[in-house]
Amino acid sequence: MLRIFIRAAILLLDIMVMVLAARAISSWLPISREGAFFRILYKITDPIINPIRRLIQKSSFGRNMMLDFSPAIAILIIYIIKGILQTISMRI
Repeated sequence: MLRIFIRAAILLLDIMVMVLAARAISSWLPISREGAFFRILYKITDPIINPIRRLIQKSSFGRNMMLDFSPAIAILIIYIIKGILQTISMRI
């Protein structure tokens, strides 16, 4: 039962990585972000990206940054969590 829960969590993490990547890539494109797709995309990703963005902006490293690294950091954190879950899944 626990293994099924962990596999479902890993699947959700994989989906979240794809959604975060879509948001990051879309920010590089000269397109309007006012449509329904982007509203949903931002509603899903903002709770993850905004806290990371605030932490970066508070640090001395983030005050003068021209690029937003928060999606990349969020993806890195998700991969770390995914690795931990995979290790736990193999041991049960």
